[in-house]
This record gives sequence, structure tokens and C-alpha cells, in this order.
Amino acid sequence: MPRSIPQAVLLVDGYNIIGAWSCLKKIRDTEGLEASRWQLIEDLTNYSAYQGIVTQVVFDAHYQNTCSNYEVITESLSAYYTSFGETADTYIEKVCAAFRPYLRGTLPIKTTKNSKLPVYSQTSRIIVATSDRAHQLTVVGYGAEWLSAAQLKFEVQTTAHRVRQKNKSRQQPSSRFLANSIDAKARQRLSEMRMGTKK
Repeated sequence: MPRSIPQAVLLVDGYNIIGAWSCLKKIRDTEGLEASRWQLIEDLTNYSAYQGIVTQVVFDAHYQNTCSNYEVITESLSAYYTSFGETADTYIEKVCAAFRPYLRGTLPIKTTKNSKLPVYSQTSRIIVATSDRAHQLTVVGYGAEWLSAAQLKFEVQTTAHRVRQKNKSRQQPSSRFLANSIDAKARQRLSEMRMGTKK
């Protein structure tokens, strides 16, 4: 089965979002940076799949002398850890600059061997999630769309609510009988009344 074309590619400035979401900040401060990273990735997993968006969360090397690392989490979500000295902002700006000629939909996008970002030939939207004002202006200048940390949080929470509602409606009995929709205690009482064992 051919893979469907995503609506957009979402680049998330990981540490910027962690610093902006109070729930992730609390996890970072109590359980550590790695726990907050994984919570952000977990929060974005359902969101990416449900919205049909390919998401890449980008984390700075965080002053560690390491090489870049690319980790595939799901078919629609990956994490990229920059190499020492490269910020998430710089990496995201490079991706936006590389995509700039294709964002208007005039040129087909080609995959390169060294590309760390999943590339799809008909994707013509890049969205960058960050609350860094200077970074926002730069990526918008390249033709990308911008999403603030607060907007992303709202969208992630709204999507999670929709997924829960969808799952809840699947689990509810589809019986047309009223007795099946009441709790067990009320059903027992009705049964006793019907049998004449309780007045």
C-alpha cells in the first residue's frame, strides 16, 4: 500500500517547547531533561499520526561534545539531536532554506542521501513550532509557517481529546436496549422488581 502524502512537515524546536509548556518544565525540573524530552515526543506521536503531519523534533546538543543523531520514533515522528556547536534554530533554518524553492509548489522536492528529514515529493508546507521571535521571523522569511508553543500545545491537547472521544465512542455498547446503558446496580434493582423479589 503506498504511503499517503502528509499535509505538512512540522519542525519542532524541542527545548524551546519544553521551556514554554509548564507541564514539560515541571517534568524537566523534577525528573530530568531526558524525561521531559520523551514526554514531548509522546505528546507529539498521536498528534502527528492523527493530523497526517510528518514531525521532526529537533534538540540542541546541549553543550555535549557529540555528533548529530537521528532517531525514528514512528512512521510520522522522528527526533534529531544536533551536533556539538549547532543549535536547533540553525538546523531548522537550514532545512527551511533548503525547502524554500519547493514551498510554492513550483519545483519537485528531491531526496538527498544526507537528508535527515523525511522528504516527500508533493509536500509543499513546512511548519516550525517555536516561541523564539527572532527564529520565527527567519523561518517565515524562508516561506515556512510558524506555530507558537501555546498554539502547538492547544492543537496537541485538542487532538488528544478527539482521539479519546473517538475511542470512547467505539467502546460504548451499540445496543438499542435501555437496560444495557445503565449501571449494574440499577440493572440488578430492575431485575429484582421484575421478578417480584423487591418492592
